[in-house]
Amino acid sequence: MNFNEPSTEGFYSMTYCDSKLKIFTCNSNPKLAQQIADYIGIPMGDSHTTSFSDGEIQVKLNESVRGCHVYIVQSTCGPVNDNLMELLIMVDALKRASAKSINVVIPYYGYARQDRKARSRDPITAKLVANLIEKAGAHRVITMDLHAMQIQGFFDIPVDHLLGVPILAQYFRSKQIENPVVVSPDHGGVVRARKLADFLNAPLAIIDKRRPEPNVSEVMNIIGNIEGKTAILIDDIIDTAGTIVLGANALMEGGVKEVYACCTHPVFSGPAMERLENSPLSEVIVTDTIPIMHPDPSDKIKVLSVAPLMGEAIIRVHEELSISKLFEIE
Repeated sequence: MNFNEPSTEGFYSMTYCDSKLKIFTCNSNPKLAQQIADYIGIPMGDSHTTSFSDGEIQVKLNESVRGCHVYIVQSTCGPVNDNLMELLIMVDALKRASAKSINVVIPYYGYARQDRKARSRDPITAKLVANLIEKAGAHRVITMDLHAMQIQGFFDIPVDHLLGVPILAQYFRSKQIENPVVVSPDHGGVVRARKLADFLNAPLAIIDKRRPEPNVSEVMNIIGNIEGKTAILIDDIIDTAGTIVLGANALMEGGVKEVYACCTHPVFSGPAMERLENSPLSEVIVTDTIPIMHPDPSDKIKVLSVAPLMGEAIIRVHEELSISKLFEIE
């Protein structure tokens, strides 16, 4: 499967008949937004997001949204500040156009790594972004694999938090890997890794590391039995790929046969692509919450689509049904 063609195996298209349900998007991930609209079976809302010559963002709605339940699909990935402003301005435009409800679908929530005061005088930017979204006029947030679960509590509006682990688990189950072990690259990711281990009926291992500064990590120890097994490293974000590659190297030195890596959000900034290509990783499985814009992506990357999951979540929210069923694997 080409990285530009995310896999949608196991899902099906449908047609949804409700003229009051509309989906709009800005510029961060229009392909994903179109796939979500196609999955639900409704046309994409007619809007246009451009910039003036000085960088000011302008949003134009080319159809009526009066009395409609509107969903805006917009990841706040790079360029983070531009995409965040596009989202806020779109929300304001919809509010002033008398939309009945404004639901922001944020597959990747930027600034989520600034969720607490780790040092004196640090800002809590994840909370600031939540305040901005609320103040702009959003009524609900649908997001996926927040870097810190407590960010849900930063909002005073409903937040539906979707999980990427079932999508990743389905892929690994289809590969029928023999003797797997799921590995968390740090202590903070143990809950996520345990969920994948439960889905795969596999044991769990943990890499004990320290992070002397942002985007820099050092492996101290590996907790768990990994020798002779096939390791699956899982994280929510792969940014510069330093942590994942360092973990893969440590696992190979510890005696594993093969190493896979997976994450929900492929940020892939700086030297990430080169590091992944030159690493001992056999495959890197990601989702399309963030579009991969690198001009020469590694052949190791496999992209899975979150469009069916997002589409189902939108339908369930619109019909006031439970979301938790989407986290199960039969």
